[in-house]
Amino acid sequence: MKQNSRVNKQKFTIGMKKKLVVLFVIVLLAFVGLGVRLILITKNNGEEYEKQVLSQQQYDSTTIPFRRGEIKDSNGTILAYSEKVYNVILDAKLLLRSDKYVDPTVNALVKYFKLDGGEIRNYLSEHPTSQYYTLAKKIEYDQVAPFQDLMTPGSDTYDENIQGVWFEDNYIRKYPNGTMACDVIGFTTSDNIGTYGLEEYYNDTLSGTLGREFGYLDEDSTLERTTIPATDGDSIVTTIDGNLQTIVEKYVKQYNDEHANKARQGNGANNIGCIMMDIHTGDILAMASYPNYDLNNPRDTSKLIGMPMVDEKGKLLVLENESVFDSGVYMTEEMIADFSDEETYRQLNALWKNYCISDTYEPGSVSKPFTTATGLEIGALSGNEHYNCNGSLEIGDWKIHCHNTYGDGDVSVERAIEISCNVALMHEAQAIGKENFTKFQRQFGFGLKTNIDLAGEFRTEGLTIAASNMTSTDLATNAFGQNYNCDMIEMITAFSSLINGGYYYEPHVVKKIVSSSGSTIKNIEPRVLRQTISPSTSEKIIQYCNKVVAGEEGTGKTARPAGYMIGGKTGTAQTLPRGNRQYVVSFMGYAPADHPDIAIYVVVDRPNVPMQDDAKNATWIVKRVLTEALPYLNYPMTEEISDKEQAELDEIRANMVTPTQPNQEDGAAAEDGNPDGENSEGEKAEGTSEEGKADEKKEDAEKQKKDKKEEKKDDTNIWESFDVDETTGYYIDPNTGNLVNPENGNEMGGDDLPDFTGAPTAEASEGKSSE
Repeated sequence: MKQNSRVNKQKFTIGMKKKLVVLFVIVLLAFVGLGVRLILITKNNGEEYEKQVLSQQQYDSTTIPFRRGEIKDSNGTILAYSEKVYNVILDAKLLLRSDKYVDPTVNALVKYFKLDGGEIRNYLSEHPTSQYYTLAKKIEYDQVAPFQDLMTPGSDTYDENIQGVWFEDNYIRKYPNGTMACDVIGFTTSDNIGTYGLEEYYNDTLSGTLGREFGYLDEDSTLERTTIPATDGDSIVTTIDGNLQTIVEKYVKQYNDEHANKARQGNGANNIGCIMMDIHTGDILAMASYPNYDLNNPRDTSKLIGMPMVDEKGKLLVLENESVFDSGVYMTEEMIADFSDEETYRQLNALWKNYCISDTYEPGSVSKPFTTATGLEIGALSGNEHYNCNGSLEIGDWKIHCHNTYGDGDVSVERAIEISCNVALMHEAQAIGKENFTKFQRQFGFGLKTNIDLAGEFRTEGLTIAASNMTSTDLATNAFGQNYNCDMIEMITAFSSLINGGYYYEPHVVKKIVSSSGSTIKNIEPRVLRQTISPSTSEKIIQYCNKVVAGEEGTGKTARPAGYMIGGKTGTAQTLPRGNRQYVVSFMGYAPADHPDIAIYVVVDRPNVPMQDDAKNATWIVKRVLTEALPYLNYPMTEEISDKEQAELDEIRANMVTPTQPNQEDGAAAEDGNPDGENSEGEKAEGTSEEGKADEKKEDAEKQKKDKKEEKKDDTNIWESFDVDETTGYYIDPNTGNLVNPENGNEMGGDDLPDFTGAPTAEASEGKSSE
């Protein structure tokens, strides 16, 4: 038995050894096969599997915001900038490391940021492993600083139990001047994307590139981090002169304030627009419209009060059987409160539009110089023609009336512009012919976009009549600015070519692009697109338009600022439907009269007055703007000043606000008053200047200059030793040539914007208006 047992054990041992060898070989082959397989996987699909592994590791990634570029006026004053703010971020996982951290941290968040403590605790319980949750956005530094002190060792308020909170950089767009140039600047959305104006047009330029910080924990819990810094946006320097812009906006607003709720409920007009342009460069010096809005709060619905409502297509909403004094449905606070979100947004879009580039209208008699220029340029007119105006002219099947239904009698080409005679212009158009007329309409840019560098310019293609479709009646009415539409930027750009020698400049609002470091990236030079008329024709148009303001019968005499001579053209156009007594009135002016440099164009759309066909609603604004703007631009007075004008000037100067003074309330009144009244073609000339007034003023200025030099003492302000400007009474800085305010020594036109809101109040001027 013992021997058998020994034999069995030996057999078992030998059998097992054989099996173990076989098993070892199998396992070895399996490992070899697995190794080969791993090599093949690594070679062919390694990157894919690596991504799968990395995707299961813990990551964190944050975006680093860029600073949006600044928008500056031509003097370097900042109109828009981005201010650093902070997002409050909660790291729940870090905060929950210890229960002792929770109450102090939550209580501090509630105290300093007015957050809901219950919501924070609910989030902690539902997301205990979260490492990134935004509690609050765009918190300013003054709010953040006290909380940061709680987490800063060594500060008086340091609390080591405040944990799991950190602050992420962000930026918020700021507009330091509120409503100023709102139509030009535009604003940004919550996503930092520009909308309307320069913010939209130059969005790619102003926007930088987001940065990003990547981090992940590897298998050894080591934090690996990579940072790609943000790139700040470039800044733009505009052609807008903030001082001129403020002057323009002051008087546009003053007009509205004085005429709101006058003949009907609502604003002083449906729209008011004003543009100032350098006619030799196409630079936009100022551009404003009313109503306006605060760029820091563009969704403020209180700005809609008094505006006419628009329908789903953005067209004026008109009630059936409306009164002749109504121009639409005007919004009230009660109406706005009942608006749906969609309705509110529709009306806000109407508010945000820039009337100067986005709305069209029939220009009226402002277009008459274009008809005359066309006739002179092609030789259809010599300038010596005379026409008989008996009050109307039959064209086709229509009797088309002149503004003076009794007739103007014998009318020369020059007098036709001076008194704005429709009949004479219709005769001129007949001599020109529809082919030449429409050809020059395109030459002047009507029916074409100007390509101004602002978002929202209206496409006026199709709003003029082609020669093939033009009837004799169309030609006649087009000759004096009816039956075709344009927008304000089209008109002032075209008119500038009439008075600058015939050069059509592309209008632009930006003159330079600079990097975030301040270096110039691009200078935007003036661009001449074409020659519209010859210099000789341009000279004749200037001569004719000067008579509009200086002539005995001129329709634009009320536009002349005291001490200066300007030229221009009035305009009055009926709106559709005809016969509803609704008008768009305007004045296109330029200065100086003898060698124009700047153009100013004011349009008042359906003024809130009983008699709307009164171009004095526009000349009222032009006169006041130029009264302040021309001295600011250093143009000397060339005309004698009457006692009345001198009193008006003294009142204006006494109420002008200097750059360093705080904002004051509006409410200044006009010099020559309320433009409400009858049609004023051919009103009597305004009072002539008193003889010897200019000489007396010059002597007074010389005496003042002498007295100032004699009064020099140790305690005398240094600017009081400067020469005195004879026309304004201000000191002249000998180094820069700029005017110096006598009260504080600040240069006029420096970086600080003056607040011109303290304008004087005016009395009503008498007489009848333009066409």
